[in-house]
Amino acid sequence: MAEMEMPQRIENPTRDDYLAVMSKVVFQSGMSWRMVDTKWPEIREAMDGFKVRTVAGYGPADIDRLAADRRVIRNRRKLEAIAGNAARLLELDAEHGSFQAYLRSHDGFEVLVKDLRRQFKFLGEIGCHYFLFVVGEKVPPHHP
Repeated sequence: MAEMEMPQRIENPTRDDYLAVMSKVVFQSGMSWRMVDTKWPEIREAMDGFKVRTVAGYGPADIDRLAADRRVIRNRRKLEAIAGNAARLLELDAEHGSFQAYLRSHDGFEVLVKDLRRQFKFLGEIGCHYFLFVVGEKVPPHHP
């Protein structure tokens, strides 16, 4: 089995960056990370560049359009989850003054992961570790 390369970290992530990385985790859930990585530029294009306000506004017609779009992984539950996650990201951003402030408002990595899994759909423990690492948050070492 090929080992996943260390992902590149994002310095000073924007809300759109947070959504893009989180959405990549959602798409990778239960799938080959390599396949998602290969399709990523097309997925990003189909999903409006993961502009958080746009994705948060996706309604049933948008989900139908995406579920028929060969550029994306056409899992309706994941597409709906990403739209819901975008809306929740905006809410937490507003409640805490920034999404980064929300992430840093927790007392430790384990508490943060537990809350991320409660707040957002399709985020598991490994996905949370990946997400937090890529967006530049402190994470403990990960050993596969």
